[in-house]
Parts: sequence; C-alpha cells; structure tokens
Amino acid sequence: MAKSVFYHAGCPVCVSAEQDILSLIDKEQVEIVHLGEQKSRITEAESQGVKSVPALLTPNGNVLHLNFGASLEDVKG
Repeated sequence: MAKSVFYHAGCPVCVSAEQDILSLIDKEQVEIVHLGEQKSRITEAESQGVKSVPALLTPNGNVLHLNFGASLEDVKG
C-alpha cells in the first residue's frame, strides 16, 4: 500500500497539524516531509499540486490543504 505524504514547513500551524495527522493515520502509512529542512523536495511537492503547507498528499494523488500555514513561495524563501 502506498503511503500518504505530509508536507510542512515547521511552523506552529504545521507542527500542530502533523500531531493531528499522526493521531489519525498510522505513522507507518505516512511520510513526514519538512520542506524547511528538505528544500530539495519543494519541486516534488509542487509537481504533486501542493500550493501551501501543511498539506497531505493521499496515496491516490489528492492533495488536502490543511489550515494555511505558509505558501510554497514563502517556504522557498
């Protein structure tokens, strides 16, 4: 089974959403990607349709944008 991918930038909104996601989805089924620390993955996130973080990419390719924390343009710096 494919994993979900949770993209975030480390801000308080993102950290709170990460905690909620991990309480809902088994941590073996979700990959956590901190775009502030893994800037090389920003292009990947954009290509999947992520516009802002926090965002959850589901295994079937849907992007769920959660409680706005930062745009990807802000994360790029």
